[in-house]
Amino acid sequence: MNAVSTVAPQPITDKEVNAALDLAVAQVRRNLPQFTYAAQNHSSVNNFYPAVANDQWTAGFWPGELWLAFEHSGDPVFRHAAQIQVQSFLHRIVNRIETDHHDMGFLYSPSCIAAWKLVGDEDGRRAAILAADQLIERFQPIGQFIQAWGRKGRPEEYRYIIDCLLNLPLLYWATRETGDPKYREIALTHARTTLANSVRPDDSTYHTFYMDPVTGAPVRGATKQGYRDDSAWARGQAWGVAGMALSYRYERIEEYRQTFDRLLAFYLNRLPADMVPYWDLVFSDGDGEPRDSSSASITACGLLEMADLVDADTAERYRMLARRMVKSLADHYAVKDPAVSNGLVLHATYSKKSPFNTCRGEGVDECVSWGDYYYMEALTRLSRRWSSYW
Repeated sequence: MNAVSTVAPQPITDKEVNAALDLAVAQVRRNLPQFTYAAQNHSSVNNFYPAVANDQWTAGFWPGELWLAFEHSGDPVFRHAAQIQVQSFLHRIVNRIETDHHDMGFLYSPSCIAAWKLVGDEDGRRAAILAADQLIERFQPIGQFIQAWGRKGRPEEYRYIIDCLLNLPLLYWATRETGDPKYREIALTHARTTLANSVRPDDSTYHTFYMDPVTGAPVRGATKQGYRDDSAWARGQAWGVAGMALSYRYERIEEYRQTFDRLLAFYLNRLPADMVPYWDLVFSDGDGEPRDSSSASITACGLLEMADLVDADTAERYRMLARRMVKSLADHYAVKDPAVSNGLVLHATYSKKSPFNTCRGEGVDECVSWGDYYYMEALTRLSRRWSSYW
């Protein structure tokens, strides 16, 4: 990998996009022996992912890479491996294996909805609908939100997180597939609660927000993975940007678009020169903190999603921003040598411990599975008109 640049990146060209996709697909192909019948750990260890059981919230991103590789290359070996993964995901949701949380969209959109959309995999459709059913079980009418983790209704766990915006497309899809409006209604309600509480006056976002389990009133914003409660966790801000774009696709509510622009402006104003943020936006050059390359890929995908939904001039501005972010990733963060890593993008941060947060601390300055996936998704979006899995 080249040294991280201190120069603002130029937009990536179409030729460079296709070359970067070819490189990513080649790496996915090399990983088939290890991960066809196993899941990929949430983050690498010394830049190499270990194989694990399908029981993490991040397990859907590796099959998402398989589907993207299949779309780009047309090679049926990727379809075959991805459909083996679908069977694992069906088994997981039928048996409720580590599904007592809200991350059903992260798990089932890039794995099973993709399988249904691309090749008509009926087991993928069934698994995704079951996942949507599980997700709405976590909806709390008192407070009007989808509870993130923990035993439902437990006072100390009565909270949602900004990440859940990316789980809502699963619910919109389920309403479209089944004709039942209940999924969409819960998605709309959760998004409304998020907008009411999670965006601060300065347009940064809280990672976590607690609600009162008796009255449903908002209690306080906090963090689990950001530096501290009042800082701006980079990936949380990126989830907000991408989540607002996806919500706007399904519901053309003007507040979604306005919030997208507000969150994006806060994010852009706190980027280093190469447009790849430090793990919390409170940090800048010279602080000695690690980057989070995954946040750049997520934000690029959000920009490209919204670019399809707005006027031509605004769309061009969004696309140029995304091209610059992806250029930086492709040139200075992407894995070029498989001897260095079996991942796609280096220098991500899953969960960095600080004196003020409650995370365990893992996956710091490593590859992360969603970072790899969203990097491939961003490249795919730039390469052609793409039909989203979300």
